[in-house]
Amino acid sequence: MHDPLPPRRRGDLDFRNRDDLFAKAERERFDVIVVGGGITGAGVARSAAARGLSVALIEARDLASGTSSRSSKLIHGGIRYLAQGAFWLVRETARERQVLRTVAPHLVRLSPMLIPTRSTAGAAKFRAGVGLFERLGQVPQRDRHDVWNAAQLREREPVAAVDGVQGAVHYHEFSTDDARLTLANARSAAGDGALVLTYAPVVEILKQRGKAFAVRCRSSLSGESLEATIHGRMIVNAAGPWVDALRSLESSSARPQLTLTKGIHLVVPHAQLPLAHTVVFEAADKRPVFAVPRRDVCYLGTTDTFHPEAEYWPDVREEEVGYLLSAAARAFTTPLLATDLISSWTGLRPLISQPGRRPAEISRRDEVWIGPAGVLSIAGGKLTAYRAMAERVVDRVCRLLGKPTISGDTDQTPLIGGDCNPAALIASRRVGSASWSRLVELYGDEATAIDEDGGDVAAEVRQAVRREGALRLEDYWVRRSARALYDADSGMSALEPASREMAKLLGWTDKKRLDELAVCRRRHASNLVPFDRPPAEVRRTKGSNHGEVQSRRAS
Repeated sequence: MHDPLPPRRRGDLDFRNRDDLFAKAERERFDVIVVGGGITGAGVARSAAARGLSVALIEARDLASGTSSRSSKLIHGGIRYLAQGAFWLVRETARERQVLRTVAPHLVRLSPMLIPTRSTAGAAKFRAGVGLFERLGQVPQRDRHDVWNAAQLREREPVAAVDGVQGAVHYHEFSTDDARLTLANARSAAGDGALVLTYAPVVEILKQRGKAFAVRCRSSLSGESLEATIHGRMIVNAAGPWVDALRSLESSSARPQLTLTKGIHLVVPHAQLPLAHTVVFEAADKRPVFAVPRRDVCYLGTTDTFHPEAEYWPDVREEEVGYLLSAAARAFTTPLLATDLISSWTGLRPLISQPGRRPAEISRRDEVWIGPAGVLSIAGGKLTAYRAMAERVVDRVCRLLGKPTISGDTDQTPLIGGDCNPAALIASRRVGSASWSRLVELYGDEATAIDEDGGDVAAEVRQAVRREGALRLEDYWVRRSARALYDADSGMSALEPASREMAKLLGWTDKKRLDELAVCRRRHASNLVPFDRPPAEVRRTKGSNHGEVQSRRAS
């Protein structure tokens, strides 16, 4: 029924013939080699390819498998950075929100936000900050903030109407699917001629007369022994938390430039925290944290603590769970226990080191360094401003290569999937359905083809493998479908049918299929470790009006 090798379309990523991919990567000569398939690397690759440069994008694991699938999923201006005097950052991120609405309308959704207030002075302070943010970002009048009184808050968001709250500032931000935004950039780069190679970590930077001219990468997939030496006039290191590791391949004497901080997110069923808006509230240390409703769930985040080293799956610790649940207990009428949590995720922020500062005080600015062998490294920055950051990097690359810094129109040209009006596409069905809305939000203008292919898990898997470069079950479960994050059962019921379809498409043995299932199930179990039988649980204190929490030893 389904053609196993459908005609390729512009921007398709089909990685099933790995031998040919590695051979092509070694055979061609590139203007730019971008190392790192997160949002920064994919954005750089897209900008460079859009300007006519020949580009290779190399990723050690799957696209967006690190920080770029573990963020708070918010496209926001960062109002709190106004207090740090980072007006340029707020201006840029506020304006970039509007650009992303143009180029990826299916992936940038309006996320109305509330800041509950406890005093007239507090409301005035927040209004002043939001107002300045809106002016800096040239926010359209229709999207400007308004103020709710206590009665309006109780009516519209009763879960957030705890004792002592006098009202709320209501303003507009946006949410996204960070992994699919990264994928859309990588596919758009491929559509403009870029070669994309995943599960191919760089193991060596080759130099001649002190100048880097190539990278050697090696397959990290089990059972493969593929290698390629990839030549490029310019190498861009966009490896996120692994930027310093790659810099050490360029020069063993390179001094670390990054500080890594960790942010965790906790997931509860939406019925347990039935919010209609994203709510901003304070933790005990006065840091702002979020509760974000999304599909079948609501997630809480985030923390900001130092983390010693780069890793793909940092642990969630009991004290971090307590930190967020304690804050939620003060902010909402609904008590949340550790046993209510159904999943979690953790991300690492690759920030520019600023010794002596606390994690929350470290600037989110981006910075570029040119190493002794000419490798350009980029780190820092915010998800919201990735495109502007990538444009600056490619401007510099063009100057170093002696090429004109022409525009690639990345602020106007839709990303893959973005050539649509999502609201109109959703409304095109006589009877709307959650499943159809979900397809449009994930796939944009490709949703119709997936729906016509069956619209089920198997159809999504066929899209993931044939068009989106998925090679492992986790790639589909976590990053292509986001079922691991937003399904009520964390996507566990989808794993079996997904594994069977992937086995057909990728030629897996049944043992390989079962191994892939086991990896995902272990990952899910490890995400629940702090919740199932924690040595101390967070509970609502009896008789407390504000849901204060305390720790007690589990019996």
